[in-house]
Amino acid sequence: MTDEDFMREALEQAQLARKKNEVPVGAVVVKDGEIVGRGFNQPISSHDPSAHAEIMALRDAAKNIGNYRLVDSTLYVTFEPCAMCAGAIFHARVKRVVYGAAEYKTGAAGSIVNLFAEPKLNYHAEIEGGVLAEECGKLVSDFFAERRRQSRQEQ
Repeated sequence: MTDEDFMREALEQAQLARKKNEVPVGAVVVKDGEIVGRGFNQPISSHDPSAHAEIMALRDAAKNIGNYRLVDSTLYVTFEPCAMCAGAIFHARVKRVVYGAAEYKTGAAGSIVNLFAEPKLNYHAEIEGGVLAEECGKLVSDFFAERRRQSRQEQ
């Protein structure tokens, strides 16, 4: 499978978030060509500020392989990781991160800061952004447009 194929799997996870009225971000963890972890945004429904798609996928992968270190894995996520998620990615020792759309408010892979390039940190993951970026970004922008429409109708 290609990066685009795995990003489509992450987009399916993002749709699950949207169905729960969560910001539609999804992620999958791949190791040895197989998806070992899946996750989607659910901080609102789970009352957990750390329940970002990346964190949920990392938790699922660690549980499934029986190790919190996800060495030689790739994380595919529909939106650029934030600083919290970057930290979890580092601790899990994910080898590569592939994201879809850039996040110009909290992005920690180059949009606001680039923690993945910070030489003072003891671990670095390879980063590639822009895979299916338009599709990933549209999902989030459509979600917020719909929320604004609903808000205006309620007023």
